[in-house]
Amino acid sequence: MDKLRALTVFRRVVELGSFKAAADDLNLSKAAVSKNIYELEDYLQSPLIQRTTRKLHVTDQGKSYYQQICQVLDSLAQADLSVLESTDSLKGSLKISVPMSLGLVEINPLICAFMQQHPALAIELLMTDHYIDLMEQGVDIAVRGGATLADSSLRSRKLTDIKRVLCASADYLRRSPPLHSPADLSQHQCLVYSLSSSARRWSFKKQLQQQDVELPVSRYTVNNGLALAQTAKLGHGIALLPEYFVKQALAQGELQQVLPDWQTEQHSLYIIYPYHKEQSQKVRAFIDFMLLHYSQI
Repeated sequence: MDKLRALTVFRRVVELGSFKAAADDLNLSKAAVSKNIYELEDYLQSPLIQRTTRKLHVTDQGKSYYQQICQVLDSLAQADLSVLESTDSLKGSLKISVPMSLGLVEINPLICAFMQQHPALAIELLMTDHYIDLMEQGVDIAVRGGATLADSSLRSRKLTDIKRVLCASADYLRRSPPLHSPADLSQHQCLVYSLSSSARRWSFKKQLQQQDVELPVSRYTVNNGLALAQTAKLGHGIALLPEYFVKQALAQGELQQVLPDWQTEQHSLYIIYPYHKEQSQKVRAFIDFMLLHYSQI
């Protein structure tokens, strides 16, 4: 038995929840995965995974073993990194996950600048507005509009605050009821970003006043911020968007800020990474690069 291989296979089976997924992830056959698990269980004289035709169940012994071998495998990986990354030049690959719209408008140009500084480093960029499991997807770093960490093995660093703007086209505002306060939004077409944690509830502050608005049923709901901005520019309603997406449209008059005296709920941008990656020179270099950029804005 190749014990290191068997431990790696066992770990991925537990994390991905199936033999087939682990086989695909490790570029092995399903039979090879089964063989590694069988040999490991035979060596330990203890069942680690119970298999049925429908699902997989990790035994109590298997759960305890998984927690311990993760620490061992991570320590070995870190030992490798300490040698591989011992030179000043960053080499190898870095897998980064970013939101689709924010990635196109804001983050991807920064990644390109980082690549220019480190020409021997290969970047794999995963753009998606959906939540992904960093451990399952093998992601080194994620940039997200929120610091909620469902997994205790993750760490986060705040990059910057994200100003959001309530806006609409001049054409839409001309043919719609006047807006004096957030409560008036109930009479308007509000365009909804479906992946927001508060998609249909917008919060506003003005000095000591606060108003939370439950939005009426929208004619337009979308899971992409740039599409939302485009729809607002075409006169279909009012949108609440990160300033990154609409700065140019506001400057050129394609959109107008609505209720400028009222502040919208502020979001923040974070960089998130698995805790065992924080000693990686590549990961640290990218985090430092991003922190430096936003500290200078």
